[in-house]
Amino acid sequence: MIIENKNIDLLYSDLTADLYNLYKKSSYLAIDTEAMGLIHGRDRLCLVQICNEFGKTSCIKIDLNTSSSPNLKALLEDDKITKIFHYARFDVAALKCNLEINTKNIFCTKIASKLARTYTNKHGLKDLINELLGIELDKSSQSSDWGSNEDLTKDQLDYAANDVRYLIEAMHKLKVILKRENRYELAQKCFETVSVYADLDILKFSNIFEH
Repeated sequence: MIIENKNIDLLYSDLTADLYNLYKKSSYLAIDTEAMGLIHGRDRLCLVQICNEFGKTSCIKIDLNTSSSPNLKALLEDDKITKIFHYARFDVAALKCNLEINTKNIFCTKIASKLARTYTNKHGLKDLINELLGIELDKSSQSSDWGSNEDLTKDQLDYAANDVRYLIEAMHKLKVILKRENRYELAQKCFETVSVYADLDILKFSNIFEH
C-alpha cells in the first residue's frame, strides 16, 4: 500500500519492488528513523525515511508485527551506495536492533559537522541545515506518537520527510570544509566506527572508552 503526499510515498513494512529498484540506482541515500523513544530494545522502531539525490522521498511505517524488511535491508547493506544520517549511531542501532539490518557505507553529518564546524557548538540538524543551506526546519512534530495505529498526519509526514530531504546537499557542503581543513580522512575513519558504537549501545555498554 502506498499513500502519496506532496511527492512523499508512505509505505507499510517495506519498500515495494519498484521503489527498491529505483533507489538501487542511487549513489546516495539519506536515511532517518523515528522510534517510540531512545532506548534500544525497549523503544521500538516506528518509521524509516529515505531520500535519494534526485529528491525521491519515501517513509516506511514499521508496525508492531514487522521484524524484517527484506528490500530495505538489501538496500542499506549495499556497500556501493553511501548512506547519509544525522547522528548515525542511533539510527544504525535502531535498524539493527529492530530489523536485523547491518548498514554499510555510512556518512554521518553530525560527526562531520563536529569535525568541520569547530567554530560553533551547534551541531543539531536544524542549526546545520539553517547555516549550510539557509533553510529553517520545522521541528514542531518531533515529539510524536510515531507508533500509533492511525495514519501519520500531514505534519508528521512533512516533518519526517524534511529530516532526510536536505541531508545529501549538507553532506556535500561538509565534505568541502573537511577536505579544505585536511580532516576528511579522519571523518571517514570515524564513520567506520559507527557500527561498533551502535552494537555497544544495543548491548547497553555506555562510556566504555572512559578511564
